[in-house]
Amino acid sequence: MKKKNPFRIATYVLNAHELKQLPADEGIEVAIAGRSNAGKSSAINTLTDQKSLARTSKTPGRTQQIVIFELDENRRIADLPGYGFAKVPLQLKEHWRNVMARYFQTRKCLRGVVLVMDIRHPMREFDQQMLKWCEAAGTPCHILLTKADKLKRGPAQSTLLKVKRDLPAIASVQVFSSSNKTGLEELVDKLSDWYEYEDKES
Repeated sequence: MKKKNPFRIATYVLNAHELKQLPADEGIEVAIAGRSNAGKSSAINTLTDQKSLARTSKTPGRTQQIVIFELDENRRIADLPGYGFAKVPLQLKEHWRNVMARYFQTRKCLRGVVLVMDIRHPMREFDQQMLKWCEAAGTPCHILLTKADKLKRGPAQSTLLKVKRDLPAIASVQVFSSSNKTGLEELVDKLSDWYEYEDKES
């Protein structure tokens, strides 16, 4: 029997430029991170089955705040700012680096991080920094190798195995495509565990 997707009920709540603007540090929060143009917004829209919940943009680096989506009063998705392009001013990059470091160190409700990478360009400097922050905080990290439809099955599996081989113990990885929904069920299963949906229903 096919499981329901509990993420379709996600609704936009707020944008935060500083950590103090975030909702109270309680309940369960899962963060979604990724370099500019890695397919993060498309992945969120596919997960929630909503066409424009997270805005996709042809100008990378426009999400320069933490965007909060609510599933219910105890469960949230935090869309972290994507950067990695020279168009973002250095001062803003530095601000976000500091905010992100503090977010990982202090956010107690953070249950896990979905790290979005373009399967054709995985494990760039930004991705490795995110993994280090997760490892230091002991926060589970699930990597989505997006745009899998751009590669044939052989090269896609080869990249998956290569990334998997070098991961720290706190991390897992899968292939994903927003275009044809490859890997959507696997992602829903992973997040359902983090959000404790199974416990709620049993």
